[in-house]
Amino acid sequence: MSWWPFKKKKKIIQDNLHIKGTKLWLQDLREICEINFDNYAEGQRLIRQMQVEWTDSHQKGDVSNELLAGLDRRSFRLLRADADEWLKWLDDEDFWAPGWGIESTE
Repeated sequence: MSWWPFKKKKKIIQDNLHIKGTKLWLQDLREICEINFDNYAEGQRLIRQMQVEWTDSHQKGDVSNELLAGLDRRSFRLLRADADEWLKWLDDEDFWAPGWGIESTE
């Protein structure tokens, strides 16, 4: 007989690779900035670290060219900001929306 009540079933392991999307990258960037809302220099330091992650992910093919360009546009503004501009960018809801900064072709 082939029946045995204590036999382990073979489980098929599925490798579901999770790749971060636009909203998750933007959310991570925004969280870093908002945590450091009162210390823009520390926020800028952390943004520089995130830029390395973006570049690595882009080289692996996990980040598209458009997403990388959008993250770079935002980081450029944040890295050049002084204390007042830093807070202005953090409060600007349109700045954090996907697609921000893309020129209209119409």
